[in-house]
This record gives sequence, structure tokens and C-alpha cells, in this order.
Amino acid sequence: MNRRTLVLLGGAAAASVAAAVLLTPKGVEKQAITDAGLAFPGLAARLQGAQRIEVVKPDATLVLARRGEAWVLPAKGGYPARPEKAREMLVGLTELRLVEARTSDPAQHERLGVDDPTRPGSTALLLRVLDGAGAPIAELVLGRRRVRTQGNVPESIYVRRPGEAQAWLAEGRLAVDADPQLWLDRDIANLPQDRVRRVEVRREGEPPLVLARPEEPEARLRIEQPEGAPTPDEMAVDEIARAFEFLTFLDVRTEAEMPGQAVGESRFGLTEGLAIVVRSGLDNGDVWVRLRAEGEGAEVQRLNARWQGWAYQVGVWKLKAFAPRAEELKPREAAAPEPAADDAPAPETPPQAPVAPR
Repeated sequence: MNRRTLVLLGGAAAASVAAAVLLTPKGVEKQAITDAGLAFPGLAARLQGAQRIEVVKPDATLVLARRGEAWVLPAKGGYPARPEKAREMLVGLTELRLVEARTSDPAQHERLGVDDPTRPGSTALLLRVLDGAGAPIAELVLGRRRVRTQGNVPESIYVRRPGEAQAWLAEGRLAVDADPQLWLDRDIANLPQDRVRRVEVRREGEPPLVLARPEEPEARLRIEQPEGAPTPDEMAVDEIARAFEFLTFLDVRTEAEMPGQAVGESRFGLTEGLAIVVRSGLDNGDVWVRLRAEGEGAEVQRLNARWQGWAYQVGVWKLKAFAPRAEELKPREAAAPEPAADDAPAPETPPQAPVAPR
């Protein structure tokens, strides 16, 4: 490569750099450099005083209130919110970075999903973190997320500060949900079926039902009362033993707000000195239960700390596990076998019409 070629290449490179400088919008360049930092510097320290979180959308507002070190849902009687979900959202807010200035034209906000979150039809969310006096610690309008197909690329979302027209592209994971159902920890208990040793059921207007598990290995529950009852259906008995396996709820209310009429009370005796009392109720076909652990030890304390004061709506099929009837445990009648092809009755021969005499 001769000297003349090198001079020409150097001149072309210089011209390209000059053109890039001249064509880059000054405002965007300045903001991208000076403001490409944390959306809320020093927020982590200020969050120590946070007492309320609001997620506003056009038709509803989700509210989380702080009680001690926990966040609860006032709309659900103060039931605890999932701690990991609240932690993820607040950490994401402290780590969110503004990386690129976008439109400052309010007419273009809807395109990025950062328009007025109270406007009917808007997809924007308004996230507000407030202190005990109701003053905002952090506020942000959240818009559309940008989908990245490359690996190891941070998530990004369009945002706007309330009261400002400037929209931004921000980087960071900010998981915000306005549906209170997504904030509930639905797990009630998970106790294996082989721990259930005895079940005493008392339903309104029916004789007591008692089931117990013999000492033989892998023995199933058997009916002790009423006496003389036939061997119960194995599947129905197994459902009673699995009453507390992976038990979750559909909805939750305070114990005082439990709806419907009482169905009965059952007492489950488990291994390790644990007993669980279940009070069941029906409300227009929905099954609600209240739970209480009895006994001594850390397990009893842990379960009561979670259950005390609450009523849970569970699946309708759980009523046969928590408050079964004796008639529901009867063995199912075996279906009559289908007749074999050789045993099938021959089709009837249609009657022949009489032949007229010739």
C-alpha cells in the first residue's frame, strides 16, 4: 500500500467521523451520556422508609402495605404478599438504568405504552412507592417492553417520569403486576399421605365417620365407624389421605369473612404428634375451609402462624377429602362386561309376508 492510498483512506475516515458528529442530534447525545445512569440514584437507602406500593392501571389499583418486614394485600384482608415478588420488584427499581432518550412528544407516548395510565384503554402502568406520610419515594410510568432475541442482553422497557414529557428506554428487569391474584402465595400445606393415621369426621345431620390406618406397612385407611361398613373404595380413601398434599387455595379471606354455611368438622391425626382440625363450609358450591394445628413443637407453631385468622377457598373436589360421607366411600360397582362377539344375540328375522294362494 503506497503513501497516496494511505492519505486517501485517512481522509475518508476523518470525513466519516465528522459526518457522524454533525448528523447526531445534540439533545439525544447529551442526555444519553449524562443521564445514562440509575433512574433513581440512592433509592435503596430511601426504600427503608417505604410503607405503601401502588400499581395503577385504567380500571384498578393494586395496593401493597408494609407491616413490619412484610408486604400485605389490604384488598385480601391483609394477607401476606409473596416476599420474593415484592423483593424482585423493588430491587429491579433500584437497578433500573436510563440508557436512551426517546420521544418527548405526548402524542407519541401511546406508541411506546407510556401514555396516561388512567386513560381508558391505556396499557401503561403507574408504579408508585410511598413513605408513611404518603409522599412519593419513586414514581414511574411503565410502558412496552422490548424483546431481545440475543443471549446475554439485558431486558429493557420504555418508561416516563410522571409530569414529564420525556420518554426513555431503560435497561433492567422490572417485574410489575397489577393483578392481586399474582401476588398471593397460594401454598397452604404439603404433608405426605403416609403421615395421616386417623381421621374423625362429623358432618351436620350425619353419624360420625372414623377412619384409621393399621400398623401394617403400606396399609390404607380403613373404616372403624360405623361398625360393619364394607371395605371402602381405595381411590376415595387415598383422596382423604392426600388431603394435605400440595394443598393450595383459590381465594382467601379473613376468618370472620368466611362465607356460606358450615358443613362439618374433621380431625386428622398425623405422625409426630401433629393433629389438624378442618372446619368446612359451602357457599354456592364453593368450598371454604379453616385450619388449625394441634400438638407441640415447631411444626405446629409454623402451621398455625400461617393459618391462624384465615379462611381458604379450595377446589370443590376437596370436600370429599376434608368432610367425606360414608356413602361416598362405598366400593364402586364393577361395570357389567361387554358380551363377547360369539355370545351376542342373533338379530331377529323380520316376519315374512304371507304368500297369496294361486
